[in-house]
Amino acid sequence: MKIQILGTGCSRCNVLTANAEKAVQALGLQAEVEKVTEIRDIMKFQILMTPGLVIDGKVKAAGRVPSPEEIKQMLVEAGGN
Repeated sequence: MKIQILGTGCSRCNVLTANAEKAVQALGLQAEVEKVTEIRDIMKFQILMTPGLVIDGKVKAAGRVPSPEEIKQMLVEAGGN
């Protein structure tokens, strides 16, 4: 499973990264959490606001910071435990 955090490094992006890592740990998943910071790469996902959360290539959230619990639900729906 691959999780990407889209953002240029703002504080909200950092909180989203931490929330995603907490969710992965809580579920005991093997997942790669990658930060995508280049504007050109972020634009490929066609989001209008950062931060963005992408799970296995699909945008799950943009312009907001989902809680660890919400991210856990997204991961389960995406096929994680």
